[in-house]
Amino acid sequence: MILELKPEHQRVLDRAARSGMSPEEVLDQAFAVIQEQYRNEDWMLADHMAIAAQIEEGFAQAQRGELLDAEQAVSIRQKTSQP
Repeated sequence: MILELKPEHQRVLDRAARSGMSPEEVLDQAFAVIQEQYRNEDWMLADHMAIAAQIEEGFAQAQRGELLDAEQAVSIRQKTSQP
């Protein structure tokens, strides 16, 4: 397969080559980033209902004035993350 590279993409490959990376390594790294984005997207889609419910609950709490300031949130986070 032969690909035509945009000039900015060729500059990335050239820079990577100067740093010791091969074009294959650059592409491997690029594909790894793309795959991670797809995994994150899949997670978001799979948990869409749960995420939406949490956002809705938080919005309702905010409307009722049940907000925490940053200090309170950090304090709660520290208490729940301790073994």
